[in-house]
Amino acid sequence: MTFSSLFFLYFFLPICLICYSSTQKLEYRNIILVIFSLIFYAWGEPIWVSLLVFSAFIDYIHGLLIHKFRGKVWSKIALISSLTINLGILAIFKYSGFLVTNINELLSLNLTVPSFKLPIGISFYTFQTISYTIDCYWDKVKVQKSFLNFLMYVSLFPQLVAGPIVKYSTIEKEITSRKTTISDLSKGFTRVIIGLAKKVIIANNLSLIVDTILGGNISSLSYIGTWYGAIVYALQVYYDFSGYSDMAIGLGLMFGFHFDENFNYPFICKDISEFWQRWHISLGTFFKDYLLYLPLFGKRRKYASLFLVWFCTGLWHGASWNYIIWGLYFGIFVFIESFLGKKKIKKIPMIVRHIYSKLIIFIGFGIFYFENLKSLLNFFKNLFFINGNAFIDDITKISFANNIILILIAVVFCFPITKFIEKLREKSTKMLAVLDMSQVAVNVALLLISSIMLVDATNNPFLYFRF
Repeated sequence: MTFSSLFFLYFFLPICLICYSSTQKLEYRNIILVIFSLIFYAWGEPIWVSLLVFSAFIDYIHGLLIHKFRGKVWSKIALISSLTINLGILAIFKYSGFLVTNINELLSLNLTVPSFKLPIGISFYTFQTISYTIDCYWDKVKVQKSFLNFLMYVSLFPQLVAGPIVKYSTIEKEITSRKTTISDLSKGFTRVIIGLAKKVIIANNLSLIVDTILGGNISSLSYIGTWYGAIVYALQVYYDFSGYSDMAIGLGLMFGFHFDENFNYPFICKDISEFWQRWHISLGTFFKDYLLYLPLFGKRRKYASLFLVWFCTGLWHGASWNYIIWGLYFGIFVFIESFLGKKKIKKIPMIVRHIYSKLIIFIGFGIFYFENLKSLLNFFKNLFFINGNAFIDDITKISFANNIILILIAVVFCFPITKFIEKLREKSTKMLAVLDMSQVAVNVALLLISSIMLVDATNNPFLYFRF
């Protein structure tokens, strides 16, 4: 089941909200959320819902053990056990096939390559439960003694299958003490509609362009066509994933949870370090909090830690070399900027910084797109006109001409338009009333347009479902 489906929007969500609102007792509300969350997950993963419950149970027990033996060696053993089991499960399902394939190629062996269907959302909920046990060990959060409450945290359907990665500390208090205000419901509904529109109206249509341009024979694609495809793909990923995050945050508000932001207009960045402070913030925060400051070989090593973080950032996204290259590619530029220092970077003209950062970002998303390394090599050759292909091709010209309005809309809404509107609302009560009425009209229009576009949609998954 996906958020961007008519069944979810007009059947599952309304029934869940009705059941949730039928009682004021928080214990019952939590039970309702657990039931609906497990149904939501089992809808697409009837077998692997058991793995989700198992993962939650394992870390619930480990949390209790860490609390019981705090300050003793058994507490550290419990933490190591939690990390081993969680990362082991993730490695088996997500990386075992990739590992065996590379061993076969490297050593000329013929080992049987494991083939597992990747459980949806495993990368997200595994990192969430890991954050809980580590924070328990560091005494940053109180141990959760109710398995039902902990299962609700792990399985909470608004953010279960594609994030954002919600640390236990973020909603620790709201698990046992929360209420949904009219303001939360209104803001949540608006955020859901905006996220839905990002996905259905913009991202889905951008994906058609990407399939046409980059999905064909990349070796014969023109120079301009290659850059055009990479730029549109970067926009597609942004609107797809930020759209899901908007819907997740909005749905959380409807049930009284306040998740952290996951995107903050990343394309307005002036350098790559800033881009990663604005893009997939929950993943970057996770690695910063739990990996960047690890003592390697006895002490903290800044650049070795940076390499580890960016290697893991790439690997987290998928079991393929292009994702590892993608992570290290961005890591190199973060390292260079860190080495130069903020003072030297600020001396560079602003326009130069913007051009540099956008070029690096768009090339990076080309790396992200091509899992086949031969196609990736051809992509790089095309970018710099090494293949000897045409400067521009007819397919690219026709595609751009037919989709120029869509592309302009996608570019414009990469800027903080909503923040500008919020500032206008604060200036006067008249402006507040006008904008509130406009907001209602916009919400209705976006929901109607999105719903019409979903009528014939047979398969409408979010990109990050596969991670």
